[in-house]
Amino acid sequence: MATSTLIAIYFIIWWVVLFAILPWGVRSQEESGDVAPGTDPGAPSVHRVWRKLLWTTVTAAVAFGIAVAVYKAGLVPLEFLKQISNPPHS
Repeated sequence: MATSTLIAIYFIIWWVVLFAILPWGVRSQEESGDVAPGTDPGAPSVHRVWRKLLWTTVTAAVAFGIAVAVYKAGLVPLEFLKQISNPPHS
């Protein structure tokens, strides 16, 4: 598999994992009791973006490693993927 394809697959997995991890541990300003004037009470009180980016990177790397292992072991044949995706016939 080409390096550019591997990078693209990792990038897609990373974004999906990011949106799954973003809501973890979020406490709103209202929950923490510290609502800043002029802000939405549902806005996060502490963002912790760098921690979430680190967790996203680690989790995406594990998921990507599993996907590569499954691909290299041939556990999901290419013909099966073509069959379930139903590509147009040329």
